[in-house]
Amino acid sequence: MSELFDAVDALVASRSSLPPAEERKRLRVAHGLTLDEVAGALQVRRATVSAWESTKKPTEPRGPEREAYARLLGQLAKLYPAPVPAIFTGAPDPMEAEPVAAEPASEPAGAPAHVTPQVPASDLADPAPAATAGTASATRPTSTSRRPGTRKGAPAATPAGGTDPRFENGPLAVVDVADDGQVLAYCTGGLVLGVPAKSIPALVEWTLKEARLGQPKLSGPGKDADPLLVLTEAALERYGLPTTLTEEERLAGRLPEVHKVVKQLSRAEWKLTKRGFGPWARIYRPAQGSERACVQLCIPSWNALDTRHWGEAGQLPPAELARLLGVYAVRVMTPRGSTAVTGLELMTALHPATRASAPDADGKRHSETNPGSLGKDPVDPAPCEAPDGHPLLKDLPRFHVRGPAEKLCEEAYDWARPMTDAECTLRHLVGIDVNMAFAAGANGLNVGLGAPAHVTNPVFDPKLPGSWLVDLSHVDLSRVKVGKDKWADLDASLLPSPFTPKGERPEGPAWYATPTVAYAVELGYEVRPVEAWVRRENGRYLDGWYNRLRDAYLATMADLGVDADLAPADFLTAMDGYKDRDPELAIVVSAIKATVKGGLGKLRERPRGEGWRPGEPWRALARPTWRPDIRAAVISRTRINLHRKIVKHAAFTGQYPVAILSDCVVYAADGTSPRDFLPYRDGKPLPGGFKLGINPGLVKHEGTQSVLWGEEVRERFNAPDLNLARYIKDGTVTDVDNGE
Repeated sequence: MSELFDAVDALVASRSSLPPAEERKRLRVAHGLTLDEVAGALQVRRATVSAWESTKKPTEPRGPEREAYARLLGQLAKLYPAPVPAIFTGAPDPMEAEPVAAEPASEPAGAPAHVTPQVPASDLADPAPAATAGTASATRPTSTSRRPGTRKGAPAATPAGGTDPRFENGPLAVVDVADDGQVLAYCTGGLVLGVPAKSIPALVEWTLKEARLGQPKLSGPGKDADPLLVLTEAALERYGLPTTLTEEERLAGRLPEVHKVVKQLSRAEWKLTKRGFGPWARIYRPAQGSERACVQLCIPSWNALDTRHWGEAGQLPPAELARLLGVYAVRVMTPRGSTAVTGLELMTALHPATRASAPDADGKRHSETNPGSLGKDPVDPAPCEAPDGHPLLKDLPRFHVRGPAEKLCEEAYDWARPMTDAECTLRHLVGIDVNMAFAAGANGLNVGLGAPAHVTNPVFDPKLPGSWLVDLSHVDLSRVKVGKDKWADLDASLLPSPFTPKGERPEGPAWYATPTVAYAVELGYEVRPVEAWVRRENGRYLDGWYNRLRDAYLATMADLGVDADLAPADFLTAMDGYKDRDPELAIVVSAIKATVKGGLGKLRERPRGEGWRPGEPWRALARPTWRPDIRAAVISRTRINLHRKIVKHAAFTGQYPVAILSDCVVYAADGTSPRDFLPYRDGKPLPGGFKLGINPGLVKHEGTQSVLWGEEVRERFNAPDLNLARYIKDGTVTDVDNGE
């Protein structure tokens, strides 16, 4: 009889009711449990638990795992009941008084740096589900003490993004208007604040005095991050701002100075930076000693969140947008503009230009250059590093085209070749993509910190950052070193040259960054530079930048069920559909990647209109972070890292790439998976070759198409060298791409 009872109990347990996916996650987070801990207790994989909590396409546990999971959730539900609605209301409007006359607007002396606290990525591994309007997260303890911005008796929020009480409500808030007309500020972690401000000047005052938003500095000499307010369309209407910009305003990137809100700010003695009241407006008053008064605005409906990098973030409900931006802010930094601008600002936040000196004889401290930074003054590039139109080149003839011996050209690969007869007998084309390739290229890279020095007939030093004029045409890829005293014979006709973006073999002297020349030596060939521009003051300026972005990327991918220690097969499985597990966090991943590429691109920012003419300076040249040499060095190293893996792979397997586009490489293979051509022995990859995994520098599956598809596309466009890496992901080819 007991066996029958056991069978009945098992049948009931197999249909145990489970709460919705978001409640499952809330309960786990409330008890401080990680996905790994739950997976270990239930004897399942981490990705399985993550899929059970997915709000878009949750999977349901079965069998004994379901019974155990239901028991766990039931016990947690008793400890952490569902949230109780509560709205935090604010103090009276501080701007009710008549505004006083303002001084003329001006730019702050020295752009204020935005920084974020050093919060371990694991602290945000499982952000609390965003609360609905008018609720606070149930994971926060309650308190009857009153704080600015809260009503008496309302639950008090625990610190978000750190323990600094000045910023206990997190780095940012999304400001919206409820159906009843109440203005609400949605913060990270599900916290909602009532906003009493009735105008933009009042909103700025409330943010600085009551909201407790912002983040602590990232480095000792740095500055705390200013609070960020994201204004929804409803908030724009409430505060007298247009929900969209006119074509003229969009091209100008700002509202006209005669707009009523701009005038309100001026009357209240608030100032705008030179970019004015645009999608990323900064409103400030000049600093009084160490006291800063600055608020950043982000206006999604004015295209502040570029859909190429932020996807549909601008269309999300306020609580969800606050969660998404909050994860990015704490893991990377509070956005200061586009992902490119933020990537550049992160470099400065980690290495501020100046610091306080030791006390002098009178006990006073002075501002001095911060060691390891780029300083506060811009430096001119070497002539070979200057892009066309730079003031250093103003004496060149108007239509002069600089060749390789005059211009440094370190760019990413865009190379392809016709398939061989043997490759055409294979069935598939498989693309692999290097994770965070340019970030990995920056890791450990020695770059110049100061101005270059010119040297004639130098002896090449692989540890010295700079640009070298040297002839590398003698490097023969048919025979190269692949290890200490180990040479390999290769088919050079099937390989791109490592020295040019198009993969063409150089024909004479050309300018190269240090990593490129060092690779020629590594391959076993002698180099004799004719001249060089070297930077004797140097350091690993980008290491902290790389580490922070790497940690942000890995933590967010782990949240999506893709861990750094997965075996190859498990990794490929985890990557399949990872974006659907939490589309908001998938957007964060996209933004982190864009922060890497955009930040490096900003190191050589070109003129943006401004009435610029060739030979004249443009605005970006006034930045210490305008450093085309650093950008060139990172791209050089990234391209060389990829070529080294390609050579190792060819020497070991006899397989050669069909196409390369930046960090994507396409091979012909019999199977559809990277595992069908990447060599592994006893679970270990080829040393120095491609390795599957999520860490920066490792590779993932980009896409697979048939060999027949590749041949048909090239024949259709009569382009035997059409770069198939550009289309391998989904196979869609709309037109021949010229690579621009």
